[in-house]
Amino acid sequence: MSWEIVMGLEVHLQLATQSKIFSGSSTQFGASPNVQADAVDLGMPGMLPVLNEEAVRHAVTFGLGIGARIGQRSVFDRKNYFYPDLPKGYQVSQFFAPIVCEGIFEVPLENGSLYPIRITRAHLEEDAGKSVHDEFAHETGIDLNRAGTPLLEIVTEPDFRSAEQAVAYLKALHSLVTYLGISDGNMAEGSMRCDINISLRKQGSDELGTRTEIKNVNSFRFVERAIHSEYERQAEILERGGAITQETRLYDADQDTTRSMRSKEVANDYRYFPEPDLLPILIDEAYIDAVRQSLPELPTAKRERFLAEYGVSEYDASLLVPNHDMADYFESVARASGAAKLAANWILGDLSAALNRHELSITESPISAERLSGLVSRVEDGTLSSKLAKQVFDALWQGEGDADQIIAARGLKQVSDSSALEAMVTEVIANNPDQVAQYIAADEAKRKKLSGFFVGQIMKASQGQANPQMINQLLLEKLESQS
Repeated sequence: MSWEIVMGLEVHLQLATQSKIFSGSSTQFGASPNVQADAVDLGMPGMLPVLNEEAVRHAVTFGLGIGARIGQRSVFDRKNYFYPDLPKGYQVSQFFAPIVCEGIFEVPLENGSLYPIRITRAHLEEDAGKSVHDEFAHETGIDLNRAGTPLLEIVTEPDFRSAEQAVAYLKALHSLVTYLGISDGNMAEGSMRCDINISLRKQGSDELGTRTEIKNVNSFRFVERAIHSEYERQAEILERGGAITQETRLYDADQDTTRSMRSKEVANDYRYFPEPDLLPILIDEAYIDAVRQSLPELPTAKRERFLAEYGVSEYDASLLVPNHDMADYFESVARASGAAKLAANWILGDLSAALNRHELSITESPISAERLSGLVSRVEDGTLSSKLAKQVFDALWQGEGDADQIIAARGLKQVSDSSALEAMVTEVIANNPDQVAQYIAADEAKRKKLSGFFVGQIMKASQGQANPQMINQLLLEKLESQS
């Protein structure tokens, strides 16, 4: 029997504020345990929360970025549950009136189409602390540095039908929030975490199956693997005639399986009620318009502009645009060199390969956009052949100067003087009469192979500096004249 997968995603996005959502404690990552939690974060008696306006602005920015309706009156609620790293015994969240209401997020797929995902809501809330299970034998440590960190929880409708769609959505969402500047999206540090709500139903059926929730998956690769693993688990149970238990599960990357964590709560279990220590958030049209005016160029618009303005391919645009820093780097090189397609080739080819080998991001590149544009310009104007350009690239990576300085110091300028090249061609032909005779007697296929021999001899004689296009043309003319 064939089963259709049905999924909705909940993404917890840490907002890029300097302090927490209700206190002045720092949100900086990497501090020693429990040094960034004050009396408000710990829920000490008499401590009152004060809302961080920057978190509100970031939430509104996100809502406008996806074209969603902004809740002009939103309310904080208490979500009551007990967990060791939740010091107050409840989480301040939004349930009845979220700050971002319904919207549509169009996700670009590999085939170039856009896949619309319905956003149900996005609401503000505080993060809990962190339970540390692997540093103490038979004990669990509690680190409350993260408690009170501002989160935006983004909830979708169950619109996903494959793991590939889910990953495409998460990558597009990551790109959007980093463009907007509301989060660094660092999944390794927990800045972006995904809960996957997944169920199966018979192909062609409209009835939803019982869902499970896979909690806190923190990489694109693990999301894909977790979905495939849970699909196989549920399908096997259903094929045997069994029933799926509604529960929260965790993904074990080492075993590539999901395992039960706890039974899945429903809203009533949390006993939501309005937070008595916080007033409703009231947002007027003037505030929304001011945020709208501050929005940057978003990924979809940038992609269309790159296609129209720079003439890059759909494929190249799909690689350049999602990373905001990569897109800015490309645009700097393209504008300075005037050779956009060549710039894209170098950035997505040699530069990306070198960055990957050394595990560096584009912002950590030893070759600045200005220096790469110098290399691209010299390839474009014929000063460098592609082979010589790779030598210059390696020297740029080692910090030996700019492209012109390296070309001068190493004597790498491509020879494009027609008289000098003609002399080289004439000399090689004269020194290889047997190959010339073979060329004259050969068919077209064999002639191409022999032509490569002559080009190789000329490039060897010129130490790789002869212009290969001119060499091929002159060589063909000389050999044809002897046929």
